[in-house]
Amino acid sequence: MQVVLHAGAHNTDDDRLTKCLLKNAEDFAKSGIAVPPPSRYRRLIRDTLNAMHTGNPAPDARDLLLGAFLDGDVPDRLVLSNENFFTVPKGAINKGVFYPGAEDKLARLCELFEGDQVELFLAIRDPATFLPAVYARSPDTDFLDFMSGADPRDLRWSELIERLRARVPEVQFTVWCNEDTPLIWAQLIREMAGLEHNAKIIGGFDLLSEIMSKEGMKRFRAYLKDHPDMNEIQKRRVIAAFLDKFVIEDEIEQEVDLPGWSEDLVEELTDIYDEDVFTISRLPGVTMIAP
Repeated sequence: MQVVLHAGAHNTDDDRLTKCLLKNAEDFAKSGIAVPPPSRYRRLIRDTLNAMHTGNPAPDARDLLLGAFLDGDVPDRLVLSNENFFTVPKGAINKGVFYPGAEDKLARLCELFEGDQVELFLAIRDPATFLPAVYARSPDTDFLDFMSGADPRDLRWSELIERLRARVPEVQFTVWCNEDTPLIWAQLIREMAGLEHNAKIIGGFDLLSEIMSKEGMKRFRAYLKDHPDMNEIQKRRVIAAFLDKFVIEDEIEQEVDLPGWSEDLVEELTDIYDEDVFTISRLPGVTMIAP
């Protein structure tokens, strides 16, 4: 069985991917792809992995879990999603790195699903906007305490991914930038489900409809209807053109308001992020989805 884990990061898709996958669950099931509701598995898997701190899982732990959150037979591909898999937002930064201990959590998941092929899907985000967003979800915490003394200039998503790969080299990694998500939304759904690039899905433009005006979406759908033979690259160019004209600015503007942060620092963090994304795109064993 293939086990797909979408592990965030925090403040990227806000469970939109999960909701879109669930819209397709009935159709996916016909192809051996299971998308169980998160309420069935998130706590169960969390408690099981926590219990593995003190010992190995029971021989039948995997089968018991699958029986608890699946209806019917074991699927060919199981799709799970939990932005808190590695930790809650308050623990997203510690020891000067993103998600310390993430490699241990992923290793325990692989141990739990020993014999299955585990795949990790992870969205990353510009630290200039990620840090304020995840800090806002860490109540009663001073920002300096939240950062644990780390300089935001030193944080690298590539460090997290290299740490994960070193611990579980057998896992397949798929990574993308949250900033690109509106352009690659349909591909993300297909990749997580293991579908062909031209497979029909429900909700391929769900995210787009949240950030584009109704008039823009109306014209966009009409354009697609008039040009049914476009490939994915051409569709992305069309999406970018329509967003340029019809985007809802309030939906994409990201305010950065942290003590001591200047515009120069924000720009510097974004430049570092761009370089880090290039580094990730060159890592062996990592598939980087880009527009």
